Amino acid sequence: MSGGSVDVRIGGRSGTALVFVHYWGGSADTWNDVLAHLPSEQRTVRFDQRGWGGSRALPGPYHLEQLADDLTRVVDVCVPGPFVLVGHSMGGKVSQLVAGRRPAGLSGVFLVAPAPPQPPATVTEEYRRGLSHAYDSPETVRHALDHVLTATPLSETVRATAERDSLAAGCAARQEWPLRGIAQDITRTVHGIAAPVTVLAAENDVVEPPSVVRQHLLPHIPGATLTTVPAVGHLLPLEAPGAVAKALGEFVAILDGT
Repeated sequence: MSGGSVDVRIGGRSGTALVFVHYWGGSADTWNDVLAHLPSEQRTVRFDQRGWGGSRALPGPYHLEQLADDLTRVVDVCVPGPFVLVGHSMGGKVSQLVAGRRPAGLSGVFLVAPAPPQPPATVTEEYRRGLSHAYDSPETVRHALDHVLTATPLSETVRATAERDSLAAGCAARQEWPLRGIAQDITRTVHGIAAPVTVLAAENDVVEPPSVVRQHLLPHIPGATLTTVPAVGHLLPLEAPGAVAKALGEFVAILDGT
């Protein structure tokens, strides 16, 4: 992998591998509570994306194509058989890019409050400049968690992890997504996705509302389906990990024909 190796964690030994890709500001720990709701034997792979957490020291670039290359490499090295990409927010857009490349072994794509392939008109330059400062300090992180990212209270432990993760990036990695990646149009690539795709949206998500997913993702990914989780916000894996795990398990069961 360019510049070194990302920090990867592997769990379980059976079943289709679930490869988890975290949001802008997250880490492999974003998925802790989701994994706690899955069978202990379920094969899982999760990692800190380039520039974040345990992968912070990896050099740039940090653009979407590089993150997609990293994800592809993680799969090639760590996944011995069929796999499902599980991407949240920015991780959802990275997952869409990889799925559009039609990698061998890809069984399905499970997107959680994903950034859509077609940026909505609300993603203006002014919006992106403001977003780029969301994780500048502990104070701005707390404001983002309380007023933008969540619609329900987080436990002290989960909140502390989210705050730590949001600050665990260098400046270049932290700013790449809001200034450029979120506005990148990847609709031509996602038209090539051949694997089944399901999308989990959050009813009270103000970052990627269900309406944005319907208008800017579903028309571009043939056959993608959408389910909305009530009463929660953008950080679905933290706010409703049981609901995420249940929907993911049902999706995998359909793929496996069980």
